[in-house]
Amino acid sequence: MADNVGSKVTYFMVGMGIGALVGILFAPKSGEETRDFLSKKADEGKDYAQKKARELRERADELIERSKEIAVTKKDSIAAAVEAGREAYLRQSKS
Repeated sequence: MADNVGSKVTYFMVGMGIGALVGILFAPKSGEETRDFLSKKADEGKDYAQKKARELRERADELIERSKEIAVTKKDSIAAAVEAGREAYLRQSKS
């Protein structure tokens, strides 16, 4: 099965390479225009990736902060429950 997947990936990569080559050969723009276009698109892709990474980092930071707040709340709640249980035990044991 792994060979089957590897073969499909190989065929896909070869097809993609042939398609890119044919696209460049028959492009309506000159080589310099095509390189400029590709360079601009690469820069746009880089900027987009950086923007998304920054957004993901901010979201992760928000989730971490919220998790810390929930953990503190739960810790306080558990501590209060333990203290109430201890007081109930002491009252019961004195009776």
